[in-house]
Amino acid sequence: MKRTLLFITFILLLFGASWSYRLVWGVPLNIDHFHERIYIELLLDDPERLSRLGLIDNSLLDFHSDDLTDASPQRRTRQMEMFRRNLEILASYDRESQTPSQRLSTDIATWYLEDRLGQEPFIYHDYPVNQLFGVQNRLPSFMYAIHQVVDEKSARNYIERLSKFGRKFEQIQQGLRLREETGIVPPRFVIEKVLAEMSAFVEAPVEENILYDSFRQKLERLEGQSVAKKEELLREVRSEIQDTIFPAYRELIAYLQVLEPKATQDAGVWKLPDGDAYYAYMLRHHTTTDLSPEEVHTLGLQEVVRIEGEMGSILESLGYGDKSVARAMDELSRQKHFLYRDTNEGRKQILEDYRAIVREIDMGIDEAFARRPAKSVEVKRIPPFKEQTAPGAYYRAPALDGSRPGVFYANLRDVAEIPRFGMRTLSYHEAIPGHHFQIARQQEIEDVPLFRRALSFTAYSEGWALYAERLAWELGFHPTPADNLGRLQAELFRAVRLVVDTGLHYKRWSRQQAIDYMRGKTGMALSDVVTEVERYIVLPAQACAYKIGMLKILELRQRAELELGDAYDIREFHELILGSGPMPLEIMEQQVDEFIEGKKQGKGNTALDPVSNFRRTDLWSRTI
Repeated sequence: MKRTLLFITFILLLFGASWSYRLVWGVPLNIDHFHERIYIELLLDDPERLSRLGLIDNSLLDFHSDDLTDASPQRRTRQMEMFRRNLEILASYDRESQTPSQRLSTDIATWYLEDRLGQEPFIYHDYPVNQLFGVQNRLPSFMYAIHQVVDEKSARNYIERLSKFGRKFEQIQQGLRLREETGIVPPRFVIEKVLAEMSAFVEAPVEENILYDSFRQKLERLEGQSVAKKEELLREVRSEIQDTIFPAYRELIAYLQVLEPKATQDAGVWKLPDGDAYYAYMLRHHTTTDLSPEEVHTLGLQEVVRIEGEMGSILESLGYGDKSVARAMDELSRQKHFLYRDTNEGRKQILEDYRAIVREIDMGIDEAFARRPAKSVEVKRIPPFKEQTAPGAYYRAPALDGSRPGVFYANLRDVAEIPRFGMRTLSYHEAIPGHHFQIARQQEIEDVPLFRRALSFTAYSEGWALYAERLAWELGFHPTPADNLGRLQAELFRAVRLVVDTGLHYKRWSRQQAIDYMRGKTGMALSDVVTEVERYIVLPAQACAYKIGMLKILELRQRAELELGDAYDIREFHELILGSGPMPLEIMEQQVDEFIEGKKQGKGNTALDPVSNFRRTDLWSRTI
């Protein structure tokens, strides 16, 4: 009996060791475990991403909050090997034995891994130091907005992270030199803007630096710490800024000053090695379609004509029929009753009005959505230190554990860029029912791998946000013709993006050509247009995802309504799109087709209460 027990124990230990090995390093027996491992491996290698998710920060499992993500070229090589290995393992599982949910996870993960491997020939084709999201402004923003200070340990983790800025900047410079050797140098205007931004960063007094001031504010909210302890922590932060961070910035400034004369004014990625192939890859990456640059450019031109026609009809009714759309919108945007005072009080009022718009729609969209996210959204100003090169607005996702709300950040650098008639559309895009509604809802999806709650596909997320602008109009939240013009101007802006982005990177437009075209078509403020065009230059193809994603959602919505007839329910359609989390457009289309077929056969209905169907006006879609 003793021998038998020992034998059984040995077998169990052997099985446990084998199971553990397969779970962590080999091929897990359960595909659900492997789906989880794919994303966990990414997180373990990315302390900053872990903090953005907010899963284990300041918990017993927190191992990362004192570190920054490795930015070395060696890490990129390791990542490609990891993607390749995981794709091979994923393909080894029997697809037929998987549940529908598992197959969807497999399809999404496969697309993601293949897409990442597609980047391998272009691994250094990006600009890690740029005016939009370069390390020089992204890291301070990360420390300001993401790193939470809840006790002395997290405060010291903050200081430890500051101490690693120098290492991070050294790694970035290593990558910049590799790029320089292969002829990958950013346009001169990018270097000029970054130099101006970094010079201002190091020349301001330490006490006014965002890394110091935001830490001071976090300490003020911290309970249970003596004044002496807080002053000690502040002294350590001041020391790191002076002795580590400022020298790192100055060293990068010196390198860029030497690099600047080698840069040209050419804006598009066509100038890079295999630039055309790189742009085709970036279009695939961001739009999750196989549309060619020529097809995207043509689609953009067609959409510009269509939307100009709709705007022209409204403008004619308002007495602007003798002017071009751009000129009329420019005149409208400068009328005093559409503008706020250029004062601190005026800027505070802008934020309050954004908040009121978000509250209003949050209380009035139940007829279109069966489920809504539990997490809240706040409206804040983009930090002044980065607003000159930042876009007009952006959204920051809440923490997965609910410890940090979603935030709609508005750029208040120039009140002339914020006419009242455009504020509703921007709010609906960034907050509700746009980015916040989609991303917070995504985080709350149950019984799916973590990557489906945390990953993003540009065409899906930005396409949804642009679709949300139109949906809000269909629901009656643009009450005046001016508000609707603001919506159409925003949609025209996204159509113009298709033309400008492909113009820059495929048709070899200059930066000035792109500015002139966008300004001439949209009537937007020149400062806003310049910021946007310069964004497309350092982030090729990303701006194309908005309109293409929106068009696909509208196409699929129309397909569901026409094929299902009285069985169609807008709330079910929205739950179908949001309830499974982000996915490439081609996979989303498969899901909708399967849903339609299931409904026709009396299968696959969601557990929604019967509601009267929401019918929209002005049915329109375009096949892409």
